[in-house]
Amino acid sequence: MTKSLYIYIFRHGQTTYNRDKRFTGFHDPPLTKLGVKQAKIIAKKLKNKKFNVAFYTPLKRSKKTLNIILKYHPECTILKKDKRIIERNYGLLNGITHQQYIKKYGEEAFNKVHRDFYTHPKKGESFHDVEKRVSSFIKDLRKLIIKNKVNVAISAHGNSIRLFRKIMEKASTKETCSWFIPYDKVFEYKIRIAS
Repeated sequence: MTKSLYIYIFRHGQTTYNRDKRFTGFHDPPLTKLGVKQAKIIAKKLKNKKFNVAFYTPLKRSKKTLNIILKYHPECTILKKDKRIIERNYGLLNGITHQQYIKKYGEEAFNKVHRDFYTHPKKGESFHDVEKRVSSFIKDLRKLIIKNKVNVAISAHGNSIRLFRKIMEKASTKETCSWFIPYDKVFEYKIRIAS
């Protein structure tokens, strides 16, 4: 006999940096009004799901989004902060607009730094770097789920979710780089364990 347990992972709502098309990375801008609405859409999608543990990152956009979702989940009593699922660090590009970068370096350079799997900005991370820490997080997450037989919710970021999906869905680097991670979608993964 096997039992199914679930992971629900979602992106925080839109921030002022997202709205203004800035490299956000480790900067910590607030949610916009639209971002709060998007978090409420996620909350409705998860309203009838049950989870006992929830993860968030050190950035306030992750915690704020999770707090909106948790209003419907009194059963969730364990909250864990984990920096391994934080956004990709854009290094010296954090806070710079996409347009500023394109104006200085061109569209091709922008596409490379923004969507190439192995390219990292100065003092920043590539998708490959992010995958290493997300992989470590997933290994520990699986152990937690199997040991405690719990469902889990994760309030994360566009690029940490990108690499979470790559690992869970066994996707290619090309496919991974092509994804846009919506602000109002829940990605659901099933973990089967012996009951």
